[in-house]
Amino acid sequence: MSSPDVAVVIPTLRRPDELTRALRSIFAQQHVDSRLREIVVADNDPEASARATVEALKAESPVPLIWTHAPRPGVATARNTGLSATQAPLIAFLDDDEVASPGWLAALLRGHEATGADAVFGPIQGRVPDDTGWATAYLERFFGREGPEGDQLIDEPYGCGNSLLVRATALPGQTPFHVGSDQIGGEDDVLFAALKARGGRFGWAAEAWVDEFAPPHRATLRYALTRAFAYGQGPSQTAAEARDWLAVGRWMAIGAVQTLVWGGATLVMTIMGRASRAQMSDRAARGLGKLMWMKGFEPRFYGQSELDRLNRQRASS
Repeated sequence: MSSPDVAVVIPTLRRPDELTRALRSIFAQQHVDSRLREIVVADNDPEASARATVEALKAESPVPLIWTHAPRPGVATARNTGLSATQAPLIAFLDDDEVASPGWLAALLRGHEATGADAVFGPIQGRVPDDTGWATAYLERFFGREGPEGDQLIDEPYGCGNSLLVRATALPGQTPFHVGSDQIGGEDDVLFAALKARGGRFGWAAEAWVDEFAPPHRATLRYALTRAFAYGQGPSQTAAEARDWLAVGRWMAIGAVQTLVWGGATLVMTIMGRASRAQMSDRAARGLGKLMWMKGFEPRFYGQSELDRLNRQRASS
């Protein structure tokens, strides 16, 4: 049997330079033979600003480069729109602030073949600006991702950025990403929780490296801890959506302990002036998120809130 084709899907929102960098890293992929069917850019800007970037780069692409428009701002909507533009049986996701190493896609495909997993993830090297000071090491870890040394099955999933998904099993239906997560993120948490409940398997591709470049407005301790709080909300919210109130109570109890223990550790490390206080704060924030998972406490990072931030930035420049 021939190996299944793969399409790379890149959601984007008004980041022309970053999108260009991400796309050129896909153009430079090695050892994928003819398995790369196409590259899809899902433009999440109502003004369709990425279309010009895609048109300008089409001549460089070794495979069809497809632009598709998701005018309603939202991370889940953008992913669903990208999926609708391809029929490839395997889907690789790369975020527009990521740059794939030359062997990235080949490594993801090898990881899939070695594990037979429905969703395969790769490592990420976090990159932050030079002026992040004592929090640099923490921020690089926060925007990065580590895993096992070799290709293997893993118990828990990671995020959708830098992943390879089997369409038939991991991406059911026309809109597999939960659009209720459009403004707050976590659409991949919902997807992978459902996949796990169906008996799906997760894999790790140790050589599928990408770099993730955090822009200045995100490469701050405040932003990272707010994101950590949102990540902490995930397990409680997933359990609540399934109406598993026993699990909600369990996650809230875990969150209470984490908040107390790591909050105390943060205080001690802060008094001592240790850089490790950032990591302690991260763990305390995730614990607090498990406690305060209800609507009204959800930070908004994506969709309309990000578009509003970009509009303010453009107006002030």
